[in-house]
Amino acid sequence: MKLSPRQEGIICLVKENQPITSEAIAEKLGVTRAALRADLAVLTMIGSLDARPKVGYVYNGKSSNGLVYQNISKIKVAEIMSKPVTVSEDTMVYDAIVYLFLNDVGTLFIENNGVITGAVSRKDFLKISIGGTDIHKVPVGVIMTRMPNIICANKDDNAYDLAKKIIEHEIDSIPVVETVKRTDGRDQMKIIGKVSKTNITKLFVKLGEIEN
Repeated sequence: MKLSPRQEGIICLVKENQPITSEAIAEKLGVTRAALRADLAVLTMIGSLDARPKVGYVYNGKSSNGLVYQNISKIKVAEIMSKPVTVSEDTMVYDAIVYLFLNDVGTLFIENNGVITGAVSRKDFLKISIGGTDIHKVPVGVIMTRMPNIICANKDDNAYDLAKKIIEHEIDSIPVVETVKRTDGRDQMKIIGKVSKTNITKLFVKLGEIEN
């Protein structure tokens, strides 16, 4: 298993400063605790780190080819994906923000008749909200990231690869799509699900319970 540069950096910090809290790791790396959550979950599940309540993280030094890693590599996206929260391009930013928080998600996917056209995240909403723009009059289609500039997955991908993509690209959620043919013969992506940091974290917890 190949670790990301940040994961390697986390291991070095823990080795040099153990026990060390997630707050201290985040401060030394200059990132937020939320940004580290998935990395720490991965390193704990593969046995590189050990999380000790009210103490912090310590270096475990176990091989990454443990039972949890073997299991997660076999799990397909279809087994862990959840229902995507979607809106249309003409939804006003204000209404989209309300919808985002009512559904307690970090990303809304934009679709047209089931076909994904874009995505908009909490960061996107924050940027436009503090910029003085009247969010009651601007549709999300103006601020969204458009296809094909969105990282997607299909239901047959494995969960480990998707977890790596979420970490490496520092995103909250990845849409799960399937390719369908348009009437003109061109391919288009139909959104059928999503995998978020929450889905991955729940999977790690489940596997940890199984191993214990």
